[in-house]
Amino acid sequence: HEMSKAQKRKRLHNGDGDSKAPANKSTVDDTDPYPALLRPTAEECRDVRDALLSLHGFPSEFASYRRQRLRSIAVVDGDDTQSTVKSKPLSELAEEKDEKEESVLDGLVKILLSQNTTEANSQRAFASLKSAFPKWEEVLAAESKLIESAIRCGGLAPKKAVCIKNILNRLQNERGSLCLEYLRGLSAEEVKTELSHFKGIGPKTISCVLMFNLQHDDFPVDTHVFEIAKALGWVPKTADRNKTYVHLNRRIPDELKFDMNCLLYTHGKLCSNCKKSVAKPKAKAKVPSSDDCPLLRFSSLV
Repeated sequence: HEMSKAQKRKRLHNGDGDSKAPANKSTVDDTDPYPALLRPTAEECRDVRDALLSLHGFPSEFASYRRQRLRSIAVVDGDDTQSTVKSKPLSELAEEKDEKEESVLDGLVKILLSQNTTEANSQRAFASLKSAFPKWEEVLAAESKLIESAIRCGGLAPKKAVCIKNILNRLQNERGSLCLEYLRGLSAEEVKTELSHFKGIGPKTISCVLMFNLQHDDFPVDTHVFEIAKALGWVPKTADRNKTYVHLNRRIPDELKFDMNCLLYTHGKLCSNCKKSVAKPKAKAKVPSSDDCPLLRFSSLV
């Protein structure tokens, strides 16, 4: 069987689609690279989550994914999720029940399109792609230039178009259909192995698919999370993103990973005190000042 062979081949997830490093080596060593660094503690994680939730509320852009997680969890944590569900009016719960779950393939392409651009631009790029090619079979049959044109507003169109075509070609050739729903039946490690075989898909993209579309307890490390983790002293200043990913996934309690990740990402975009000194996308939401940043209680952020 193809999957049994795939699981025997070990690959290195050492970069996302825009990485220069190849993704087809051996698997990342999941041994904690900083075993003596006992931060963040579970209590610290909960305090950071609560502080950011109090400041920002839960980010609306991730709300549908959070509802999917709540529906998929058979046993929920009484402090975090049961009260959230019970407090909602019946009309809202009924509407959420009818909410269509995003396909894994749609989710993967959305994540790829979100690389190196703003949330608004990536959403426009995906909507444009689906408008031009409603079915993935149409994308597969289309010329790359037409795909590039459809997703141009999201930036890096030539590279992203090639990546999307590579994914669809591999799915068609290896599985005979343009569908990734089979990943729902795999463990997190099996998903990592399987997706690492797709050219242009790196560890952050895989982690995002695990967290958002497959409801696994995983903690992706994007630029915002990476910079805040270093500033808080959760990883050494010399840490790279792969080591940060391994360390944080071992230290952060599973039940806090999703909310914390969404909140750190949102805070990193909005807080001028925490924002990395790179291109700063304009946010319509109120941007907290340095004095408002609750993370200053945990470490001096510069």
